[in-house]
Amino acid sequence: MSLYRDTGVVLRVQKLGEADRIVTLLTRRYGKVRAVAKGVRRTRSRWGARLEPFNHVDVQCYTGRSLDVITQAQTLDAFAPQVVADYGAYSCGCAILETADRLVSEEGEPSLRVYLLLVGAVRALADRTRDSSLVLDAFLLRAMSHAGWAPSLSECARCADPGPHRAFNVAGGGAICPRCRPPGSVYPATETFGLLDALLHGDWDVADAAVQSVRREASGLVAAHLQWHLERQLRSLPLVERQMREQPVPDPAVPLPDGAG
Repeated sequence: MSLYRDTGVVLRVQKLGEADRIVTLLTRRYGKVRAVAKGVRRTRSRWGARLEPFNHVDVQCYTGRSLDVITQAQTLDAFAPQVVADYGAYSCGCAILETADRLVSEEGEPSLRVYLLLVGAVRALADRTRDSSLVLDAFLLRAMSHAGWAPSLSECARCADPGPHRAFNVAGGGAICPRCRPPGSVYPATETFGLLDALLHGDWDVADAAVQSVRREASGLVAAHLQWHLERQLRSLPLVERQMREQPVPDPAVPLPDGAG
């Protein structure tokens, strides 16, 4: 029996038998790990609640024939209650967990960069210090950058002609100059390019100042770019898109009441 210990974020759980669960984690040293947690669905289980999606845990496992087995679990950061309590944070968090699960496809392969991005993103959702949709888009852009998929923003994705350029093409790799522009390109607002660049490089002053319409346009481009490279649709992204559509957009032409703002 080979024992090992690592810290990780719970990505998803699946029922197994009458009382067990298969827990998928993204860990610091071992990458993605799938392991059985025995008896955690029993009401008397003392540590089953620790192995819930979004939680940051310290686990001890031993290597099994087909699946590893979790023997101990300690909570490092109980992110789940704060994330689940807010629908916006929860829907964005589900998209973050699903993306991390898709990007790290091979089990047992270390992926420290994605792990650190994941912990930071889930912590930001739990703290609610920033808009959930901005946290999601920042995570997606930086994770795609790690995978080599980041959209080109400041130069043409095809010929590297310095920008700024007005057109954006998902299949073309991002911003496209007039000479290289293929059919089907879109023309985002200049502020949308600025927001994407700010999220990619962590300029939160610019990101927080973006208006809702610009945030929606940027989120649509990020989602389309990610799913084109993954070659599949993420199941959780439609929930995020619906939540963003339902958010009210302030009308700048309407004067604020006396004493407001």
